Amino acid sequence: MSKTDIRSLILPELQDEMEKMGEKKFRALQLYEWMHKKLARDFSEMTNLSFSLRESCGERFSLTTLKPVKVQESKTDGTKKFLFELPDHNLVESVLMRYHHGNSVCISSQVGCRMGCKFCASTLGGLVRNLTAAEMLEQVYGIIRYTGERVSNVVVMGIGEPLDNRENLLRFIRMLTDDKGLHISKRSITVSTCGLVPEIKKLAEEGLQITLALSLHGVSDEKRRQLMPIAERYSIAELMEACRYYFERTGRRITFEYALAGGVNDTREDAEGLIGLASALHAHVNLIPVNPVRERKYTASGKEAVRMFQKKLEDAGINVTLRREMGRDIDGACGQLRRNYDSAGRG
Repeated sequence: MSKTDIRSLILPELQDEMEKMGEKKFRALQLYEWMHKKLARDFSEMTNLSFSLRESCGERFSLTTLKPVKVQESKTDGTKKFLFELPDHNLVESVLMRYHHGNSVCISSQVGCRMGCKFCASTLGGLVRNLTAAEMLEQVYGIIRYTGERVSNVVVMGIGEPLDNRENLLRFIRMLTDDKGLHISKRSITVSTCGLVPEIKKLAEEGLQITLALSLHGVSDEKRRQLMPIAERYSIAELMEACRYYFERTGRRITFEYALAGGVNDTREDAEGLIGLASALHAHVNLIPVNPVRERKYTASGKEAVRMFQKKLEDAGINVTLRREMGRDIDGACGQLRRNYDSAGRG
C-alpha cells in the first residue's frame, strides 16, 4: 500500500490525518510549518514533535523531497538552472533568476508535455506524467535551501502545460501563498498557458489574483497553427474571448508571451497584428528571442528585427518588455538540460 504524500496535504486535510492518529489538531500546524516554512527534508528534523509521532509519520506518510542532480550557473548573469530528480527518478527543470526587485523562480508543472509546440524542447519526448503539488512546491523549496536566498516571485512556465495539471496547480498556489507557509503574494505568481480555452475560464472563476501569461507566438490562426498544435482546437478569436473573461473576472491584466523566431513571426505585419490583439485587451507583451533547440529548425530573430518589432509596439502605446536573455550559456531552452542529461546517460 502506497503512503500518503504528506507535503501535498493542505492544513485541514493534515488536521484530519492527525485526528485519525489520535493526535491533537495543533500537531498538524506544527507539521505544516516544518514542511512549508522551515522546509524540513525529513521527519527527524521536526524536533518539537515527540519521537513516537515522528516515527508514526514516517510509517504512514511519504515526505516528498527533490534531489538537485545538476546545477548550472550562467557566467554572464548568475542565473542558475536546476535539474531535480523526483522520487520516481524522473527529472524536471527549474530556474533561479536574480532581478533588482528580487529573486524569481521558474518551475515545471509536468514531466514532459503533450502540447507539441514546434519551438520547444520540453515537448520532444511527450508527456510522462503530472507533478504533484508537493513536487511543484519542492522546486521552490529546493532552490531556497540550495542558495539560502529568499524567493519573491514564482513563474509556472517551465516544463509542461500548467492548466493541463489544473487540480495540482491550484493546490500548489494555495499552499505557496498560505500565511502558514512561505506566504508568497498571489500577485507575485504567474501561470503560463499555451491556450486551453476552457481551463482559462475555469481558472478565472477561482478568483485568484495571479497573472495569466498566454503563449501567443502568432497573430493569425494560420501562423499559430504552424507553431502550436493547440491552435487546431482553439482559434485566436476564442482565445481572446477567454482572456477577456479572465480579465473581467479577476481584474488582472493578461500578458502575451511572444517568442520571436527569425523570418517566421517577426515581420511588420506580425507586429501590427499583435498591436491589434494587445490593445483590445490592454495586455502587456513580453517579447522573447526564441532559444535555439538542436532538434528544432527555429532560430532567434536578429537584433535589428527585434528592435523594429519592439519599437513598433511601443510607438502604438503597447506596454512591452524584451525579456533579458538570461542563462543562454546554460542550456537556455526549457527542457534542454533534462534532455541533454538523459541523452548523456544521466551525466
